[in-house]
Amino acid sequence: MRKALVIGGARSGKTAAAERLAERWAAETGWPVTYVATAQPSDEEMAARIQRHRVARPATWQTAEVPLDVAPWLEAAPPQVVVVDCLSLLLNNWMWLESAEEDHLRRRADALCEAVRRAAHAIVIVSNEVGQGIVPASPEVRLYRDMLGMLNQAVARVVDEVYWVCAGIPVELRRLQAAWAEEDGG
Repeated sequence: MRKALVIGGARSGKTAAAERLAERWAAETGWPVTYVATAQPSDEEMAARIQRHRVARPATWQTAEVPLDVAPWLEAAPPQVVVVDCLSLLLNNWMWLESAEEDHLRRRADALCEAVRRAAHAIVIVSNEVGQGIVPASPEVRLYRDMLGMLNQAVARVVDEVYWVCAGIPVELRRLQAAWAEEDGG
């Protein structure tokens, strides 16, 4: 089954691009779509944001609220088109809801990648690119940035397609990948 990572900056249009890809794959396969939401309503603004996202999704889509355990969810669910939105919040949840340290985060990332690799689903995974800014001042935020970069790279290695979204325009990165990078495995 096809698997994709859709990555971009904040408000880049990555979720909309991921949803369009999922709609296409659902039409091709005849499978239902489940939106795996990792966001937690930590305050009123976030709760309102989550509600706006719910309302905007097609009524035929199912929603699964999975703030921590996406890998076991993928392993247990029947074949379908899955949108996981997003790795950035999933990592946030691992770090702050579980108070996870680096070794635990790496084990979580490995389990997620293995579940994605083995899954019989068509999967579209959304994530933020946070490594293009300044070096964060605090060790916790530096760890978050570093771990998200590692997680994005690990997921990119186990999916078939990787899209960078900028200003609402998805660009297929594997088509642009340098020949020498393919030879080196990434």
